[in-house]
Amino acid sequence: MKSMSRRTAIKTVLAGSAAAAVSGVASATPFASGVSQANSPLKGNIRHSVSRWCFGRIPMEEFCVACKKIGIESIELLDPADWPVVQKHGLTVAMAQGAGLGIDRGFNDPKLHDELVESYEKVIPMVAEAGLTNLICFSGRRNGVTDLEGWQNCEKGLARLIPTAEKYNVVLTMELLNTVGHKDYLCSRTYWGAELCRRLGSENFKLLYDIYHMQIMEGDIINNIRKYHQYFSHIHTGGNPGRNEIDERQEIYYPAVMKALVDVGYKGFVGQEFVPKDEDKLASLEKCIRICDV
Repeated sequence: MKSMSRRTAIKTVLAGSAAAAVSGVASATPFASGVSQANSPLKGNIRHSVSRWCFGRIPMEEFCVACKKIGIESIELLDPADWPVVQKHGLTVAMAQGAGLGIDRGFNDPKLHDELVESYEKVIPMVAEAGLTNLICFSGRRNGVTDLEGWQNCEKGLARLIPTAEKYNVVLTMELLNTVGHKDYLCSRTYWGAELCRRLGSENFKLLYDIYHMQIMEGDIINNIRKYHQYFSHIHTGGNPGRNEIDERQEIYYPAVMKALVDVGYKGFVGQEFVPKDEDKLASLEKCIRICDV
């Protein structure tokens, strides 16, 4: 955004000053323009969610009330004990958690398959009973395997769970993560996750496309949305670098990314997963929701 400001500085000073003299209104950046509509209802083209862990210092009940007021439909990445609290406030949990062995120990390791299957078979019916759909899962670390071996390992373990997921209409959703912050993580490229979806061949296994992580790993966000969107059940945001607010202080132009999601017919949730840097955390959240509200 800094280079854009330099390129347009002279035009902005000349044209902006003239406009301000006539109307008394200063021109706004594309990011700020969404925030200026803070009192208007959300447009409804994007289904908005937010990751609880990013706002963990705010008490849950207070956070639910604030999210509802903003127009957010979901608070996500919650364990089963928290689902009723959110639902009590008329919200849902767009991405549930509570099964598995964490990010590093996933389906790439055949030695963990029995334990992972047992865990997910316990939680999948709980997700369905709560009226939820998406349950997060992870590939785990690469541990020296090739892409092909990783596909084979993950396919073998996940194939044991697909019948249960299909029975309960739950979507096992593997998150795409970067290998800078998550060393040696296997499912770190969109093509890799998409091929695993193709191999499993079930609508009950899809990907969590994390824009922040994929900007670090490969960029080309909009083209990859166009190419692979049929494999996405959920989206995460985050400003890069830093994983903070998704405004003009970082490099991804989120209004265009959100427009691409709308254009391809994406109907899932977009979960804000930035760590707020500004003092007023809830104001930051509303600002970033507005930025994505195309």
